[in-house]
Amino acid sequence: MRVFSTLDEVAAAAGSELGTSEWVTIDQERVNKFADATGDHQWIHVDVDRAKTGPFGGTIAHGYLTLSLIPWLGSQIFKLATPGAKLNYGLNKVRFAAPVPVGSEIRLSVKLGDVETTGTGLRATFQHTIEIEGGDKPACVAETVVLLMA
Repeated sequence: MRVFSTLDEVAAAAGSELGTSEWVTIDQERVNKFADATGDHQWIHVDVDRAKTGPFGGTIAHGYLTLSLIPWLGSQIFKLATPGAKLNYGLNKVRFAAPVPVGSEIRLSVKLGDVETTGTGLRATFQHTIEIEGGDKPACVAETVVLLMA
């Protein structure tokens, strides 16, 4: 795991690959709990029998479930142990390039993109790619922005 203890260390790492998480299985229980939490009970996610005859041959994870795993999977790769507050600033771009079939395994790779100095610290952009084991395309590609306050 890469640990950043100072803002200078973060700035110096701009453009570098930070690493890859462990594989995690996306099971139906996780998908169902996400559906309950969000109220999104679309059959393609939660109706196992109906989804067998659907376009993917089974249920698939919600795209936003996949996206929501970025912080947890990212915590396996790097830690921002810098002093001061760390605030999620937002997302620049998100694409769901391939569905995540329930039962498949995914993992996250992270690259630190641009790091800009602000009046209160740094604004860092992280490029996340969630791949599906054996898949041709990534499940999700997302660019997140974090404010690191001095």
